[in-house]
Amino acid sequence: MRELLWRKEDCQKFYQEHEGRFFYQRLVEFMASGPIRAYILARKDAIQLWRTLMGPTRVFQARHVAPDSIRGSFGLTDTRNTTHGSDSVVSASREIAAFFPDFSEQRWYEEEEPQLRCGPVRYSPEGGIHCVAGAADPGPACRRPVGL
Repeated sequence: MRELLWRKEDCQKFYQEHEGRFFYQRLVEFMASGPIRAYILARKDAIQLWRTLMGPTRVFQARHVAPDSIRGSFGLTDTRNTTHGSDSVVSASREIAAFFPDFSEQRWYEEEEPQLRCGPVRYSPEGGIHCVAGAADPGPACRRPVGL
């Protein structure tokens, strides 16, 4: 997990694919208006699961078809819908790099992901990461705050 404040320029770069669309300026202004929490979710079908938890992009629709979703519960408008989620593995890689520039997906898959498959996992609130529970040496997954 990473909490950050984005500058307007950061938001413009992140949402550049939407430049010229009617909602672009409002989206950029909103995203630069306060703190952001970014997470890397790691599990089978993480993208689809997160998109289900978020609910539809349009808040009105979310309130009717997925009222218990994040957007159905907390969204204000289609632009201020409380959450963002990658729509594909390719988008996730690009977006992870934007929020976590020091994170290496390849290193995570090679070094950290196998550790997390070895047994129970615990959450470390200090680092905002998950670690193998009960490990004598917490290993690199617990020493580097890469998020999970």
